[in-house]
Amino acid sequence: DIDRFDYVITVCDNAAERCPVFPGKAIRIHHSFPDPPKLAESVQIKEEELDCYRRVRDEIGQFVEEFLQRSQG
Repeated sequence: DIDRFDYVITVCDNAAERCPVFPGKAIRIHHSFPDPPKLAESVQIKEEELDCYRRVRDEIGQFVEEFLQRSQG
């Protein structure tokens, strides 16, 4: 049931632009994060490439934790 969603959260600009209209009462939130492949384009060492992905993963994790604290508290 579509009305069970309180929020629709997009985390990349492409999704925010192309995400279809979401029917129901859901609040739509967009938070832009860097694109890991674009961050990794300039690195030469595999470990540094992975660090780009880890950085964005950690930023998303922090955003989710803060969002949950705000919405529950």
